[in-house]
Amino acid sequence: MIKDYFLLLLDWLRMTVVLKSRRLAPTFNEGDIWWCSVGINIGSEIFGKGKNFSRPVIVFKKIGKDSFLGIPLTKQLKDGSWYVPMHYGGIECRAILSQIKVFDQKRLINLMGTASRKNFENIKERFRAFYLS
Repeated sequence: MIKDYFLLLLDWLRMTVVLKSRRLAPTFNEGDIWWCSVGINIGSEIFGKGKNFSRPVIVFKKIGKDSFLGIPLTKQLKDGSWYVPMHYGGIECRAILSQIKVFDQKRLINLMGTASRKNFENIKERFRAFYLS
C-alpha cells in the first residue's frame, strides 16, 4: 500500500513539473467547466483521476487573472446540503460545495463547457446557504 502511494506520488510530482512549466495558461471565466488537474490529496479531500490527476471543476469566482475559486464536480448523484445538482453536456452531476478551493490557472487542462445561467445561479444560492448561514 505504501509502495503504491509512493509510485502515485512520483507520478503526481512529474505532473506538477509539467503544469508549472506551462508558459501560457488558458483564459477562464466564471461558470466555465474545465478538466482541472486537482492532484492527489489525503483524507476526505477530493482526488484527481487518470494520468493528469484531473476531474471536472466549475470556476466559481475569479480571484485574479491567474487564480480562481473552483468547485469540483462528480457524477455520483449524492444528496446533502453540500451537493448541488446540475447538468452540463447532457450529463447529470453534482457540484461539491464542501470541496471548494483556490486553483491556479496552470492546473486547467481543457474547457468542457459553461454552466447554464440557471445552474450557476443555483450553485451561488446554495453556496450562500451552506457557507453563510
